[in-house]
Amino acid sequence: MAPPTAPRPARSAFALVGERVVESLVYLCGISAIVFVFGIFFFVFKEGAPMLGKLNFAEFFLSKEWIPTSSVQPKYGIGALIVGTLSVTFLAMFIAVPFGLGAAVFVSEFCSGKVKETLKIVIELLAAIPSVVWGFIGLSVMNRVIIGLFDVPVGVNLLNAALLLALMSVPIMVSIGEDALKAVPDSYREAGIALGATRWQLVYRVLLPAAKNGLLAAVLLGVGRAIGETMAVLMATGHSINIPQSIFDPVRTLTATIAAELGETSQGSNHYQVLFLIGVVLFSITFVVNFLADLAVKGVKKQ
Repeated sequence: MAPPTAPRPARSAFALVGERVVESLVYLCGISAIVFVFGIFFFVFKEGAPMLGKLNFAEFFLSKEWIPTSSVQPKYGIGALIVGTLSVTFLAMFIAVPFGLGAAVFVSEFCSGKVKETLKIVIELLAAIPSVVWGFIGLSVMNRVIIGLFDVPVGVNLLNAALLLALMSVPIMVSIGEDALKAVPDSYREAGIALGATRWQLVYRVLLPAAKNGLLAAVLLGVGRAIGETMAVLMATGHSINIPQSIFDPVRTLTATIAAELGETSQGSNHYQVLFLIGVVLFSITFVVNFLADLAVKGVKKQ
């Protein structure tokens, strides 16, 4: 026979109402991110939608003629802007991926104690630098360095912006990459050491294959960070509508175009609406990149 249990004290109506209020607030906070994302997309799409029926989409995506302020025959081709965005992002990732993933391996597997904590703090500080400060560095420091090293007439170009974006993307790659390596079970490390593997062989043959999805997610999140950056690329790319032939050519990106021109257009004009359509294109690109990163992270969790 079960022993008798003490009766629970009656809860006051005030306590019940307070619990319901807190529960509702927690629920609201949980779904707020979804509401914000759909709200932002709806606002951007609503502002640009009236222009959908006026555009030739083949010309919009493929033409490099961006002359929205012409009073005679305005042109709304964003081909050069897309190429500029992708070229800056690709070169930035070409620089950032070896540094970011290498730093993640170093912090996760070869560091310990105060050195590890110091490195993590420095990397976090790197992520905390405002993008406009990176733009100043590109404009006043990297500009002179590139001119001096490569003997080119202008240092604000594709290479300048890619270097800045690489530095801005490295912290997120290190953070996510380290988490992915730490998620590899210790039994993998113990098995590798028991088989006589050196530390480098353990990293190369065991840890990197086991954490590949998490490392891929780190790279994709770095890509998303680079594509969405505005101020640094506005100040460091040269802001010239141009399909680059070399890394020393000035370019213009989608984000920089919106930032530079939106404040100078009259609300409701064709130029204003096209800038919002560029925002929709940018939003779609970042959504795809983040979706792929999310799939990669889910792959890590299933392992």
